[in-house]
Amino acid sequence: MSELFDWRIVGPPLLAGLLVLSTHVLLGREVLRRGIIFIDLAIAQIAVLGVIVAQLLGWPEGGWQTQAAALAAALMGALLLHGFERFWPRQQEALIGISFVLAASGALLLSAGSPHGAEHLQELLSGQLLWVGWRQLQWIAGLYVLILLAWNLLGYQGRRFYLLFALAVTASVQVVGVYLVFASLIIPALAIRHLPRKQGLVAGYVIGGMAYAGGLLLSSWYDWPAGPVVVWLLGVVALCAGWLATAVGMAATGRD
Repeated sequence: MSELFDWRIVGPPLLAGLLVLSTHVLLGREVLRRGIIFIDLAIAQIAVLGVIVAQLLGWPEGGWQTQAAALAAALMGALLLHGFERFWPRQQEALIGISFVLAASGALLLSAGSPHGAEHLQELLSGQLLWVGWRQLQWIAGLYVLILLAWNLLGYQGRRFYLLFALAVTASVQVVGVYLVFASLIIPALAIRHLPRKQGLVAGYVIGGMAYAGGLLLSSWYDWPAGPVVVWLLGVVALCAGWLATAVGMAATGRD
């Protein structure tokens, strides 16, 4: 059993999950405030489309060309969604959903002619969390530090929010996949929505950290796919946290 919980196995993916949470809890809170829930799915899927195009061109998986293709696609998607907010605010959520469907359908069409297309697409959706390496974590950590600095020092109004969002999602979607990108953004943010900013962020990080740690341990123990297990644990831990917060609030009200 000690081999299943070896830090050399669980350590890199756990650190990857914590790095993803460092930006996604913050971004998810802003996404909920703006009421654009599906922006993460749309931009993540557009980034996936960029990765698939890079693969069709024969560019090395994980190479700088593929990263550039994913980033370029995500940034174009971010500018498109910013245009929706600016020119069609009432239809924005519907247009974001349409963008996601078009990007997902485009990914399926482009993957249809590749002998390993379905396999690559599945990896991009569910992620390759258990296979992340230390070298990959270094550039992700550096990028997230820059994003957090820009977020806190320059602000996140207007177009800047979409650009920072695209940068974060481009990095995370190739590590944890589309499903975990959405779950890491929305589930903790939904659980902490009624808490003050600082307390909410701490609670969100705790919820996400517990889910990633527990999910990776279960995945190693039972040989389950890591991404889906962490998604489910995010839901369970967030639900328990919400129930606990409600119970504590009711008890405090009763004492008053």
